[in-house]
Amino acid sequence: MRRLLTVLAAGVPLAAAVYLPTASAEPRTSASAPHGCTTTSVKAPSGTRVESVTAVRQEGGTVHGSGVLGGTVTGVPAYCEVTVTLTHPGDGDHARIRTWLPVTGWNGRLQALGGAAFSAGDNGAGLAAAVKNGYAATTTDAGVGDALDVGWALNGQGQVNTALLKNFASRSQHEAALVGKEVVDAVYGRPASYSYFTGCSTGGRQGYMEAQRYPDDYDGILADAPAVNWNRYELATLWPQVVMNNEKTYVAGCKLEAFTAAAVNACDTLDGARDGLVDDASRCDFDPRGLIGTKVLCEGEELTVTAADATVVRKIWDGPRTASGRKLWSGVPVGADLKGLAGTAPDADGDLKGAPFPVPAHWTASWVKKDPSFDVSTITYGQFTELFQQAVAEYGDLMDTDDPDLSAFRTSGGKLLTWHGQADQYIPPQGTVDYHRRVVRETGSAKKVDDFYRLFLAPNTDHCGLDGKDGSADGLAALTAWVEHGKAPRTLPATLVNADGKQLDRNLCAYPEVSRYRGHGDPSLATSFRCVLPSRH
Repeated sequence: MRRLLTVLAAGVPLAAAVYLPTASAEPRTSASAPHGCTTTSVKAPSGTRVESVTAVRQEGGTVHGSGVLGGTVTGVPAYCEVTVTLTHPGDGDHARIRTWLPVTGWNGRLQALGGAAFSAGDNGAGLAAAVKNGYAATTTDAGVGDALDVGWALNGQGQVNTALLKNFASRSQHEAALVGKEVVDAVYGRPASYSYFTGCSTGGRQGYMEAQRYPDDYDGILADAPAVNWNRYELATLWPQVVMNNEKTYVAGCKLEAFTAAAVNACDTLDGARDGLVDDASRCDFDPRGLIGTKVLCEGEELTVTAADATVVRKIWDGPRTASGRKLWSGVPVGADLKGLAGTAPDADGDLKGAPFPVPAHWTASWVKKDPSFDVSTITYGQFTELFQQAVAEYGDLMDTDDPDLSAFRTSGGKLLTWHGQADQYIPPQGTVDYHRRVVRETGSAKKVDDFYRLFLAPNTDHCGLDGKDGSADGLAALTAWVEHGKAPRTLPATLVNADGKQLDRNLCAYPEVSRYRGHGDPSLATSFRCVLPSRH
């Protein structure tokens, strides 16, 4: 569970132009805000009805995040908490939008926060951090549950709850942008000067959705490790379990770690320096068969790497394919923690069996098979291809956020910034790279894309890892400088953690450039590296 909590933590930023919601026949619902909270008046976004509005002054202090993600933020100043509950008439849903507004020290900006896994919004920790940094902050729960709560997937008739899935996919995020900005205007007596959206993983997907479908919602979007191509990526992340079950080979975690360590060691010098980082992991061609016969110490027991182990790892790195060999999606990147998706656990007899990561397992069972009790360990290679194609056909238009046409967002003046870990064990970064390439083709040139959309790849960084789990980068600061002062980030300063656990300073390069050692200087310092185009370009 610790690794699960590490992966699901939501990320950081997105932006919007300030404007009032679409006019609605619904009356404004007001609530007196005690203890200094200003009375709010909220107009229902088009297609919704306001069920309630409450406003309560909170004294701040220490805020604990709810649900499985948890998290604690200290030193939070007093804030006004305005909660607006919306419903879509006829759908029976109840989507709660929370907006926290610092009583003093507001920086004039609104920050909206995305969700993680199957939660649509923030659990309170991100809101508290935003308020602590001077932002008014808003988020929506879309009427669904916590990060691993999928009880809302099906209705009483065993059919997909399309209303809640629409909320989760897109419409509740847009409505939160409208309501959040209106609440800010009502409480402070003026609109936010700038509006941003921040998110990682599911939150990253929501950021790309906003840029594609609601290009006027935010001035700036920070969408990290984004789950674009939701349906392809979700099924693809079940592939490691499908491989182990079909090959009838369950690789112990210590062996998986040995494969990863060997790959990192073999490809470490791709950037010109032996620094414990694999830069541009897609170029690492380490062959796992090189470890066959190697002895690995696992909890005091010596195990031997077998040819079957190497076959499983090779298939996982390669990614899902059809029986005829057609590639369906990217695999786990070389250098990433294979235990995330190729997890195992002993059964009653002490034999290893697959332990699938809950997110793709839940998506496959509850939404694709529409049977929460479905056993994903029974999926054959052939059935996997069928499920993959079914998911794309059934949910592609609703859930995917891979439309490369960002012309409306570009015209609105919006800026989109993304970082993605090259060792992301849950969402392959190649999906994000492929999307960026498609945007370049759609827009006409890389230079035009650089004017509004920049991607940064972080070596040796796992899922949402620069949010403080195995490194750090202030993407929001870079985004606000870009939006408010026109300073486009050619690099993104970051602290990375190498294979030995040592912290290194790096300037992440704007894709497609990569970092290269200058040939002299301390490899732990960013100044010892420069950004260049890789040789294949």
